[in-house]
Amino acid sequence: MILIGQYDSPFVRRVAIALRLYGMPFEHRPWSVFGDADALAAYNPLKRVPTLVLDDGDVLIDSAIILDWLDEIAGPERALFPRSGVERRRALKIAALAMGLGDKAVSLVYERVMHETSSQIWVERCTSQVSGVLDALEADRAARPGPWWFGERIGHADIAVGCVLRFIGEAHPAVFDRQRWPTLAAHSDACEGLEPFQAIAQPFFVSA
Repeated sequence: MILIGQYDSPFVRRVAIALRLYGMPFEHRPWSVFGDADALAAYNPLKRVPTLVLDDGDVLIDSAIILDWLDEIAGPERALFPRSGVERRRALKIAALAMGLGDKAVSLVYERVMHETSSQIWVERCTSQVSGVLDALEADRAARPGPWWFGERIGHADIAVGCVLRFIGEAHPAVFDRQRWPTLAAHSDACEGLEPFQAIAQPFFVSA
């Protein structure tokens, strides 16, 4: 398999960490959606990452779809989402909130570095959405005292939140207040202390 995309993207990183946890070998091509757009388009006409090229030449796009396929390959006993029922639904919700949070954080980066004059209305809306999701995730995680969100074993929800928290902390250091969201801060620390998170990492640098 070939995973395309840079690890400073929480979407790419969550896929790579899952691959590592599953012990599935892959080639990494750290292509940029801007600098390598033409090469990326040969596999994904949306020119987005992550893009996963399978051994048979088929291509999967979107981190949620890729992880669904990886869970299928890993099998129900190893899958990083609960198999069914309420816990699966709740884990999917947490992962969706995390990825939506990532989308808003990326939007704020683009607004800052790509426009000479930022739209204050848009910035305020995105910032409000970011803080609202962080509040919701903090409350949910605080109500679950186990080592991981849904039990004794790390899952996709944990990985998604961990990857997005690192991205926000690096891309918007003034936004993520560890004192306001202490449970999420502890969750981030637990994730980043794991070998797969340390091996699959790329600092995010804001150019403007």
